[in-house]
Amino acid sequence: MSGSLAATSLVTSEGAFVIPEGLRRELGIQEGTRLGVYREQGRLVMEPITEDYIRSLRGCCKGEDSLVDALTHERRNEK
Repeated sequence: MSGSLAATSLVTSEGAFVIPEGLRRELGIQEGTRLGVYREQGRLVMEPITEDYIRSLRGCCKGEDSLVDALTHERRNEK
């Protein structure tokens, strides 16, 4: 298992489970924290959507031009 803390948890009939306290603390998961959930190579992956995570995404999709500049350029070419 990767990560610094490993633990087990039981899934209820409703699909709920408890994330162990040490992992919640380490990952900054608090009451109300949203989790991204996806499957990767046969594993269930949960990623906390925290302010740090959102900040890390800023600018990741930025291209050469802004979308406004690209749209303006496209419309000029159409005329």
